Amino acid sequence: MKIILPVAGNGIRLRPYTEDLPKCLLPVAGKTIIDWIVEDSLKLNPSETIFITGYKAEKMDEYLQDKSEWGKVRTVRQENPQGLGEAISLALPFVDDDEPLLIILGDTLFEADLSILAKANENILYTYKVEDPSRFGVAVTSSDGQIERLVEKPQEFVSDEAIVGIYYIKDVQALKKALKYLMDNNIRTKNEFQLTDALQMMIEQGCKFSTAPVFRWLDCGLMETLLHTNAHMLSRSDNSAEFAAKGVRVIPPCFIGKNVKVYGCKIGPYVTVGDDCELSGVEISNSIVWNGVKITNGKICNSIVHK
Repeated sequence: MKIILPVAGNGIRLRPYTEDLPKCLLPVAGKTIIDWIVEDSLKLNPSETIFITGYKAEKMDEYLQDKSEWGKVRTVRQENPQGLGEAISLALPFVDDDEPLLIILGDTLFEADLSILAKANENILYTYKVEDPSRFGVAVTSSDGQIERLVEKPQEFVSDEAIVGIYYIKDVQALKKALKYLMDNNIRTKNEFQLTDALQMMIEQGCKFSTAPVFRWLDCGLMETLLHTNAHMLSRSDNSAEFAAKGVRVIPPCFIGKNVKVYGCKIGPYVTVGDDCELSGVEISNSIVWNGVKITNGKICNSIVHK
């Protein structure tokens, strides 16, 4: 299996935090967003992980140099972004027709059982049941669980299964042909080549697709939702007990990085403090502090603090 992670977006809604970094490298609960995604996907033993880069691509290249534990990796540059469909097409020359493919959008965290893919014999789209399907692309399924069609932001109810950005493709050759057809004929939706249009074409041509559930879908697109995601993910990285034992006033869950100096502070709950920070006389809760930040005196809540 090969894995494709599109991480070319410029994260406009998260500025100024994305002025120096691509969105996928923003810190969440002691790791970057992309760390959480890749570490979960490594359980599938991929033969290669391909990153589609664009905005701040050099930052991603630099980051990957220290990730030998991720196995074989490759970056493919999307120079002039024209949609997710185009992004995926750039990586497909490096994927064999008989090798399954897993596509995971590189800016959203999730909790799902990926282990089922090891024995999957058809294409699978992961979905999450939502209260307002009109905000999402949804999968319409038949009584036997097969996907019949994909509908973008339906104004009348057809399904509540939102497509979350995890696509397992068994019919790789069919995906290649569908994307090539879209681009050769300049077929766009909202002026972009859409992956969902290619998937819909595959369905119409007889490729079988089923759904698999996402148990939790965690948005990282706004400061507020990034903080909410940080609070949830801290349940997997909480190391507050280690610092409480050293006399630091810590209310779990929290993650405190390496070489952090703390003087007279109250930290937590739901706080991530990056490496090499120095905090003095600070009361901080529900916040993310980037690496190397120094804060003296004050009360910080519901904030992202960077250099």
